[in-house]
Amino acid sequence: MTDTTSRPDLPDHLAGNPRSPHHIAECFEHRIGIKLNGKERFDVEEYCISENWVKIPSPKALDRNGQAILIKLKGTVEAFYID
Repeated sequence: MTDTTSRPDLPDHLAGNPRSPHHIAECFEHRIGIKLNGKERFDVEEYCISENWVKIPSPKALDRNGQAILIKLKGTVEAFYID
């Protein structure tokens, strides 16, 4: 069994990019799952539960630094740890 007491609580707003002010490295030591409108998504880069959105990378478009442009999708967001 896993020890859930060592996991930090998932914040309202979390980003996968280490340069973001919303990046919390301790949360990424464990696998995180995201549901958008009841469907699991595996390509989420950033989410906000209170504002009901997730950001996913664009499949083709890149910014001037070569990073994928993020697309905002709105809906009911649930974040959870995967066992």
